[in-house]
Amino acid sequence: MPPLNEVLKDFTTVVVTGGSSGIGKSFIEQTGALRPGLQFCNLSRRSPVINVRELKLRHFPCDLAQTSSLAATAKAVEEFLESEAPTGRILLLNNSGFGAYGHFPEPDISALTEMIDVNVRAVVELTARLLPLLKRRGGVIVNVASTAAFQPTAYMGTYGATKAFVLNWSLALNEELRGSGVRALALCPGPTATEFFLRAGLQQGSVPDAFGMTCEDVVEATIRAIASGRSQVVPGWKNKVSTFLVSKLPKPVAARLAAMVLAQFRLKKVTR
Repeated sequence: MPPLNEVLKDFTTVVVTGGSSGIGKSFIEQTGALRPGLQFCNLSRRSPVINVRELKLRHFPCDLAQTSSLAATAKAVEEFLESEAPTGRILLLNNSGFGAYGHFPEPDISALTEMIDVNVRAVVELTARLLPLLKRRGGVIVNVASTAAFQPTAYMGTYGATKAFVLNWSLALNEELRGSGVRALALCPGPTATEFFLRAGLQQGSVPDAFGMTCEDVVEATIRAIASGRSQVVPGWKNKVSTFLVSKLPKPVAARLAAMVLAQFRLKKVTR
């Protein structure tokens, strides 16, 4: 396995959604430190605050739940890259996403449909809009799924279903892209130290620390998966074992077990 900075040497541009926090922010920080000179484009509502000296970062304010906002922003990103970073491979990280806990249709219908828009539609649309540019220059598309993609997830059913879509769509897309100079990678992290739990309406300690990973761990696993040419990566050996075992179970059995586990994980609503 080559050093991590060598993996990125042919890339000149990284386009990230949701780079203001969590895995997206860590990805910008780590790859920016490993590969000085990379041009970063971040699409999110908030502008990221990144602690890397001389980082080339352009923030594009965007509401990924709104089709019109995403279409206009994707066009602006393409025009910016054509003028400021016209050559070299591109890494697209579709990272934005969120979950919600509760008995369906909790927390409310609008939150669930917004989740589908951000977790699914925005991933497909941004990829489609930037794909011609990626094919001209070569690159990698990293779509953030989840270990929740491997089984039905009661109490977080809509979230798990969106991530199952991202996983399967990414694997199919990778096959369709063979020979194009572009690859797709499904990143399936388990519980990670991010703002995810708070936004989902849960306390940060809801999921046992034994399965938790840092964002830095996830980013390193992602870069290594890019280097090895993989189409799917589950960071962390415990997550690998759990997803392998659950994939061997009949879906109804996996659904029942997941419901029992989630119900016991101290999934307590945050009092606001």
